[in-house]
Amino acid sequence: MPFLNLRTVKGLLSDEQKKYLMEKFTELLIETEGGGNPEFRKMVWIQIEEEEPVNWQLGELRLSPEFIAGFVQQREAKHVK
Repeated sequence: MPFLNLRTVKGLLSDEQKKYLMEKFTELLIETEGGGNPEFRKMVWIQIEEEEPVNWQLGELRLSPEFIAGFVQQREAKHVK
């Protein structure tokens, strides 16, 4: 029984993106660990944990809610075009 835990910054993923990731990870685990057996889906556990931006740092960059909001807006603007 696989248990996948994905940790991410709160506000980075929309509900739709989380659902998409859960579906894709489930399919990948069915294919790899479950040998392609669709019944294996019943055994797959996936958890997405979201941490506040202030709990993350990338190099010298400290994340903030404002930084995450700006990042998400930029990403969405690129996908609209």
